[in-house]
Amino acid sequence: MTTTDDFRFHAHELIVDLDAATTEMMQLISAHQLSGPEWERVTQWQHDAYERWMTYLNARSYPESGDTNAPH
Repeated sequence: MTTTDDFRFHAHELIVDLDAATTEMMQLISAHQLSGPEWERVTQWQHDAYERWMTYLNARSYPESGDTNAPH
């Protein structure tokens, strides 16, 4: 796999997790379940998934346009 493929693969995994956590949180909101252990679990999951996504994005170094020798 290329570096781009690796990035896309891992980014996709992180996005899927963040989307699942956000979807579950929205389901709880729709059900008016805004407190309790399930709410705490899901809000922590969503927060952690978002932090993992942002950490991954911010840890990347991108080459300048046309620079194929830059570190990744």
